[in-house]
Amino acid sequence: AARHGNLVALTGCHNGAVPRAAQRGDIVGALQAARLLKDIFDDRLHIELSHHGMPEDDVRNEVLADVALRLGIPTVATNNVHYGYRSEARIADVVAAISGRRNLDEADGYRSASDLRYLRSPDEMAAQFERYPGAVARAADLGRDLAFDLTLIAPELPDFPMPGAFTTEDEYLRYLVMDGAKEVYPGLNGGIAPNALERMEHELGVIEELGFAGFFLVAWDIVRFARSKNIYCQIRGSGADSAICRCIGLTRVDPIRLNLPFERFLSSERGRPPDIDIDFEAERREEVIQYCYQRYGRERAAMVSNVITYRAKSVLQDVGKSFGLTQAQVNGLTRYLDTRSAKDLRSVVDLPEGLTAEFIYDFCKRLDGFPRHLGIHSGGMVVAHRPLWEMVPMEWGRMEDRTVLQWDKDDCAAMGIVKFDLLALGALNALHLTVDTIREVHGVDIDLATIPQEPVIYDMVTRADTVGIFQIESRAQMATLPKMKPRTFYDLAIEVALIRPGPIQGHSVHPFLRRRNGEEPVRYPHPLTEPILRKTLGVPVFQEQLMEIARLCAGFTPGQSDKLRQAMTHKRSDEAMEQLRDEVYEGMAGNGVTGASADEIWEKLQGFAAFGFPESHSVSFAYIVYAASWLKYHWPTEFFMGLLNAQPMGFYSPNSLMQDAMHHGVVMLPPDVNESWFDCTVEPFHAEMDDVASYLGMSWRRGRGALDDPVRLASAMRIGLRYVKNLGDAEITRVEAARIIGGPFVSPEDLAQRTGLNESLEALAASGAMAPLGVGRREGIWAAGALGRLGPDKLALVEGAEAPPLKSMNPVEEMQADLWSTGISAYHPVAFIRDRLTNVGCLTVSSTLNQQRNQKMIKVGGMITHRQRPSTAAGVRFINLEDETGLLNVVVLPPVWDANFEVARKAIGVVIEGRLEYRDGVTNLVAQHFTEWPLEAPVTKSRDFR
Repeated sequence: AARHGNLVALTGCHNGAVPRAAQRGDIVGALQAARLLKDIFDDRLHIELSHHGMPEDDVRNEVLADVALRLGIPTVATNNVHYGYRSEARIADVVAAISGRRNLDEADGYRSASDLRYLRSPDEMAAQFERYPGAVARAADLGRDLAFDLTLIAPELPDFPMPGAFTTEDEYLRYLVMDGAKEVYPGLNGGIAPNALERMEHELGVIEELGFAGFFLVAWDIVRFARSKNIYCQIRGSGADSAICRCIGLTRVDPIRLNLPFERFLSSERGRPPDIDIDFEAERREEVIQYCYQRYGRERAAMVSNVITYRAKSVLQDVGKSFGLTQAQVNGLTRYLDTRSAKDLRSVVDLPEGLTAEFIYDFCKRLDGFPRHLGIHSGGMVVAHRPLWEMVPMEWGRMEDRTVLQWDKDDCAAMGIVKFDLLALGALNALHLTVDTIREVHGVDIDLATIPQEPVIYDMVTRADTVGIFQIESRAQMATLPKMKPRTFYDLAIEVALIRPGPIQGHSVHPFLRRRNGEEPVRYPHPLTEPILRKTLGVPVFQEQLMEIARLCAGFTPGQSDKLRQAMTHKRSDEAMEQLRDEVYEGMAGNGVTGASADEIWEKLQGFAAFGFPESHSVSFAYIVYAASWLKYHWPTEFFMGLLNAQPMGFYSPNSLMQDAMHHGVVMLPPDVNESWFDCTVEPFHAEMDDVASYLGMSWRRGRGALDDPVRLASAMRIGLRYVKNLGDAEITRVEAARIIGGPFVSPEDLAQRTGLNESLEALAASGAMAPLGVGRREGIWAAGALGRLGPDKLALVEGAEAPPLKSMNPVEEMQADLWSTGISAYHPVAFIRDRLTNVGCLTVSSTLNQQRNQKMIKVGGMITHRQRPSTAAGVRFINLEDETGLLNVVVLPPVWDANFEVARKAIGVVIEGRLEYRDGVTNLVAQHFTEWPLEAPVTKSRDFR
């Protein structure tokens, strides 16, 4: 009430105090409530009349009109709008039932009995409220009077605190840029190279013109904080197109040497702040987020929300339950969603009387893409000069110490609110863990910015020996690398960008590879494109190239090019691009680009609407690719330790990573209650070389690893306690603390007494972690139940822990115990059925890869680790088949998938019969038939992607 002079008040819907009394026919109560509001708001109070086709609406409106007449309060006609069109009433009921966690029959308190809560036309409103002259017109007038532009009150960036010698943000930014330029673009006599200085002046001029110096200073400050705390970070995306970003330490990418256009990042015509996306190592990003809250204040800093929308299976879960289906019935519909037509489902799914799968699926289609709930954006952070809640609703996030705007990134962009993307990247975390471990264990300091370019690294990458390497470990990347044959750092940047939907749908991938291998001549869509496409052999690979083509061939201004960029990156990019089609063709015609050349250029532009990388983004990622490759080659034990400690991340399960590690000579040691810590660790390995294969029952394959280096201390990787089932953070802390305070455990009873562990004791025993206590796996499992009754605050008395003589586990049983207790085993499940697979004519993966020739039909047995169905592959699916010797890519055409659906979609252990294809160093198995083949142990579920 203190600010009532700035407010207009309406009496509200049927839940308001005035209409609630009117609904009861209580004229006295309605008058009393209305007088109270009138005393506060005076002539800014309006009485709402609404009608949704219910008999009680007439009674309520008559009383409300009477109150308005007696007190001299104007009436306004409104509608309690819940949906746009009358036809959406049933959908609104379903959404209401979902929100109330009820089925439709139980949701009367959540849904309306009327279908009139839609946005009615002026004529409909006039007809409905003709008994109340002027009510509709006054509502329209009031709406116009209250309309305003939110951008007029959009919060600005906070004033950046500067050293006393500087008076403006422009001045301070210029100082930082020129100071950094002397180091990264050195000229004569301690100055700056002339071409770099010219670029600096151009970029600074644009920034000063637009008033964006504060934006760069905030980004610089965030990165400065991260580096002061030894947090790995770098910018991704178009920020690396800016030489200023390089000079102030945000990126190592050199946009001048690479001829990257600053206008891809920022232009005068754009008139709004650019996007700066900063990657931080995943485990420490929260420190950076909390720094922003502390520096700018909780009211002036917040994360951006993310609107979580319905997708096919999630919408079916909610819609099915709203119609009263059981979970089993919903699961039945979900199971056959991609494989059966709706009309055929009656025979396989028992649905309630009166409901059909077609009817349910129709509702699912109408809700597909519909907002379901709010989440937190992956990294969007907003900082402002005044409290954000003055303009944007805020809430506490589910994550601790997070405040979140209830607007998403598009809402913020539309309102001119500046956002910084502070992103978590597991690969940076893995690199940092690796480098730290090398220093701690071996005393070797590695600066990833100065590691040498070595041919052997590119040899390894060309062999597609890239499991665990950021950006180039996927099936598609591994299939491309032997054809690409990267030999330089820039080749890696091209590889990172090439296998994306944009280049694929723009038909750039295969022409580029053929031209690189001399199989077809380099040609250009038009002579005007040659300067732009020369470095990528006549085909566009990077987003900047498309923008430059639009500028040169279609005459686009920087502002138009930015509009094109927005269209290519829009979530509905196909529609956005189609709106630019005529503009592009007209521009090309004006520059003499017509016919087939114009069509080819448009095809490339349209293809990138499916998502493509900027060159600057690809180069930024290529630094991580090379660093990871270098570490994998030279320090495999430490590299794989870093990967396992940075999980979850990447394409492969921990067990698949461990299998690849052993192919590279990494010695794996099991969990140990006296040696293991939370994370996996690297420790000296003192076993004799001849004993390595049998050391602690662990298998090992000789390869290029630490044990082959006569100078370096031999080392092995110890599995961390984080991988032991049922052993949470608190339990691991108790184990570590007990060891630190009281020394190593001497017996299972000592372990249980000092830590108070219970359920996790069984998994510790099964994993072999109690072996140093003189207890075998079976004995430990036997004793676990009794030992669980011990603890620090209990008497050290236990009965039943003494096991009778038990036979040791054989290797198959050890593998089963490993996978159950940790998900990681030195044994491979397929190794134990190798004889049976051989007897039915199955080859190993390594033998198929070594054949390097086409064959008519072969059989390969293994376990499926991944299934993929890329949207760009016309229904073709790709499967990774793994055995104890390696990984094989399997291509499954749609008819074969349909014919083998049950096995191909669900089975883990399989025998696949098909045709072996070898070309350009890449081996694929084109599947013809699948047979399920039981493995000796439960294995990790496959990782399936679209």
